[in-house]
Amino acid sequence: MRRSTASIRPPVPAAPQDSVPLWLRSSAGWAWRLIIVTIAIGLVVFATSRVQLVFIALFVALVFSAVLRPVVNIYAKVMPRALATALALLSGILVIGGLLAYVVASVAGQWQKLSDQFESGTNQIFEFLENGPLPFSITVDDMRGWFDDGLQWVQDHAGDIAGTAFEQAGTVFEIFTALALAFFCTIFFLARGDSMWSWFLNQLPSRLRDTWKVVGGAGWYTFSGYTRGTVIIAVTDGILAGIFLTILGVPLAAPLAVLVLIGAFIPLIGAPAAMVIAMVVALAADGIWKAALVGVGIALIGQFEGHVLQPLVMGRQVSLHPVVVAISVTAGTLLSGILGAVIAVPLVAVAWAVYSQLRTLDPPMPEDLDDDEDDDGGDESDDGEGDGDEAAVSVTVPTTRPAGQDPTTRTTTPSTTTSPTTEDPRTTQDPPTSTA
Repeated sequence: MRRSTASIRPPVPAAPQDSVPLWLRSSAGWAWRLIIVTIAIGLVVFATSRVQLVFIALFVALVFSAVLRPVVNIYAKVMPRALATALALLSGILVIGGLLAYVVASVAGQWQKLSDQFESGTNQIFEFLENGPLPFSITVDDMRGWFDDGLQWVQDHAGDIAGTAFEQAGTVFEIFTALALAFFCTIFFLARGDSMWSWFLNQLPSRLRDTWKVVGGAGWYTFSGYTRGTVIIAVTDGILAGIFLTILGVPLAAPLAVLVLIGAFIPLIGAPAAMVIAMVVALAADGIWKAALVGVGIALIGQFEGHVLQPLVMGRQVSLHPVVVAISVTAGTLLSGILGAVIAVPLVAVAWAVYSQLRTLDPPMPEDLDDDEDDDGGDESDDGEGDGDEAAVSVTVPTTRPAGQDPTTRTTTPSTTTSPTTEDPRTTQDPPTSTA
């Protein structure tokens, strides 16, 4: 009898196994994604640097809009929106102009007294440097020699200084151009900001409008909250510094208070810089002890700002860790100087707010789960030993779990129980006092 070999097939060779480990494939996937994101961020930064004037103007316009929008909304309740916008802008100009006028008037009124105080304070400083307890001494002749050397250096580099002055003149023109553009944009943002945003959303596909609406709302909520909070905190710091310097009798209290107000807009480095300048003025006018008191007082104002004002004013609108703030300010300073230090924190806050709206959080990790289970087991053993002569019933016992984790239940059914004389005390539960 002949056997048919038609149905006999050669063995299929096993598929070759991937020799690349799973962790390496996962790391490579994350690596190329991070590279693409880095390239995209670099392109955005490069494009922004090419139109830096326009970017600055738009940023300043958004700041003005965030600060003045509540004022416009109040005025708009009793007058047309356009008239409310014009009145709010006029109010802001009057406030800033009045503040500058007050500073100039205070300096002009105290000029003669300040000259005498500075001369006396400077002599005290020179006396301390020459005959004080320092391990070195600096005489007036040394100071005069340094001054002569500086004057000679200025004369030798007069051409370079003149060229730099012309460049700075161009920078001043750019600043006024940016302010004009920012003022022009602010008018439309305040008067027709809602309609402009609706027009932009209508240009997008319908499937993307809801996402953009949520993202834009979160970003503006964070940016406006940060801006208005910073203005409120800066004004409060300036008022407290002005009152403190006036009580101590430090000259130029009003200009120094304005300087503290401006420094509050630069995170981390603005307030210390203003404090150093105030200490120098107090040192030149009233000596080293008054300068030390000024430094301590302004430092206390800074602590009051960080621990009381910021949590109270900004609340949950801007929730960034101090490490993130420090890194953002440092990176912004390296990229764009003082301007980068000013805009770094609000940009990072907006980016985090947008990311928080788009992400989906997984359940948090359980904490101390093993300890809770051990405690529950011990409680059950104690309860079982005390009620060994009662019949077991079907009960649902809630067990305590950490916050964020769903409560679990433990059920004992009659089918798994025995008579009271033979059951294990460790499996016995107390009858419930109330029905769950």
